[in-house]
Amino acid sequence: MTAVAAAEAWLEQDPDDVTRTELRQLIDAAAAGDAAAGAELDDRFGSRLAFGTAGLRGRLGAGPNRMNRVLVAQAAAGLAAFLRERAATDAAPVVVIGYDGRRNSDVFARDSAELIAGAGLRAVLLPRMLPTPVLAFAVRHLGAAAGVMVTASHNPPDDNGYKVYLGGADEGAQIVSPTDAAIAAHIDAVAAGDVRDLPRGRYETADESVVDAYVMATASVAPAPPAARDMSWVYTAMHGVGHETLRRVLDVAGYPQPVVVTAQIEPDGRFPTVAFPNPEEPGAMDLAFETGTAAGAEFVLANDPDADRLAVAVPDGDGDWRQLTGNEVGLLLGWRAARTATTGSLACSLVSSPGLQAVAERYGLGFHATLTGFKWISRAPGLVYGFEEALGYLVNPGTVRDKDGISAAVAMLELIADARGEGRSLADLVDEFRQTFGFFSSGQVSVRVDDVAIIRRVMAALRATPPAAVGAVAVARAEDFREGVDGLPPSDILRLWLADGSRVIVRPSGTEPKLKVYLDVRGDTAAEAAGRLAALDAGARALVATAQA
Repeated sequence: MTAVAAAEAWLEQDPDDVTRTELRQLIDAAAAGDAAAGAELDDRFGSRLAFGTAGLRGRLGAGPNRMNRVLVAQAAAGLAAFLRERAATDAAPVVVIGYDGRRNSDVFARDSAELIAGAGLRAVLLPRMLPTPVLAFAVRHLGAAAGVMVTASHNPPDDNGYKVYLGGADEGAQIVSPTDAAIAAHIDAVAAGDVRDLPRGRYETADESVVDAYVMATASVAPAPPAARDMSWVYTAMHGVGHETLRRVLDVAGYPQPVVVTAQIEPDGRFPTVAFPNPEEPGAMDLAFETGTAAGAEFVLANDPDADRLAVAVPDGDGDWRQLTGNEVGLLLGWRAARTATTGSLACSLVSSPGLQAVAERYGLGFHATLTGFKWISRAPGLVYGFEEALGYLVNPGTVRDKDGISAAVAMLELIADARGEGRSLADLVDEFRQTFGFFSSGQVSVRVDDVAIIRRVMAALRATPPAAVGAVAVARAEDFREGVDGLPPSDILRLWLADGSRVIVRPSGTEPKLKVYLDVRGDTAAEAAGRLAALDAGARALVATAQA
């Protein structure tokens, strides 16, 4: 079937006036000989957004290679069929559905609820747009068989996504292989038909008690110590849904409310003040820093748009701000967890700082390095704390089996307040960690591409000819995770161990069109670690450039 014929067939079942109009214009332009329109149709109908362990994520628009109401309907019906097949009893499985403030998130959520209910399951829609951690919490709190969160987290404004959690033995964690393949098979079976034939039913809307329970559980993570009373700090929601819930948690926990970045505090799926609504991206925190300077704030906290990540920044002493890396925050929160844990384990993704293992060993706790993503971190045996360097932290695994930027914010507030009570700052805590555990430094080379085929070519080139050195340092050992390493499932990751103990990890991003190169070094002093990292960064950039050529 040609792309035009596939588009005409798609048009017949599309219930969305916006995407119908968009697709009609593309079809007509392609028929009139517009080469760009023809190429766009080929892109939209030449492949399909793959349902995997991250669920679905992609640009909004018509066609199977975009996020839209037809694709979401197929996903919802396929998930319902999977859950019905998996159910151990005749009772209707419960599925809870949440959504954030992105374009069409509410529409996709309601469609999902109606279709899941129409398939004979009990569908429960959260009462309004809420953070992803609230949905992850609700899966366990309601004893649901599964949860769906409609969000693209920190992706660009034109994206949306569909994240799936499982209850029962999975304890509210995100799906992993082979579950993703089983759900995908059901989705493909649904996609062979017409979504207009799918029955729709009446769903329930959860009451506020679900949100209240999340607020109470999260506030109990770290009630405010006395030194928190007059803290001055700034918060941004990055145009997302975090502020309302965080504000309630702060009141219950006893922390002072922050000065907010007014232009970014309300949900707005256009994300008008940032190029990318990701606190890691250059410039995304600029308004927060300006607000912090004007307010004379001691520190800045930021959530990403669905509030499952946390960014932290402190004054640098020269009138500017220094954003802590995800590794720095993750290690501080890991140290906090280790000091109070008597048993259990700490876990982080294998691309995160090896400093967490040093913390675990110091306190006699277990340690697990997992594949990237909290779908893996949350499953670490005996988990008491987990993190990944991409600003994700799991501080309360007893209630939320996913990264949670709100509970992480409360835990960080406690750390800062305790230090404050001793006359110290957050920057002092970072220095104390280094003096205690060693000077770990991490960096990242991130290459964003328009064509993901470039990423595949780079990975293939590095596998075909593994580098003998990165910069001036020889490679002692190269490991290809497609072949299985350290007992982990096969994954598209390359790890290089260098002769001086440094580490380089190369992998494609799981959520964005990026190639990521993670760098980790350790030195006897801060200056030595910084020098090694700078040299490794230059060597890694040259390595990627050569592989791209």
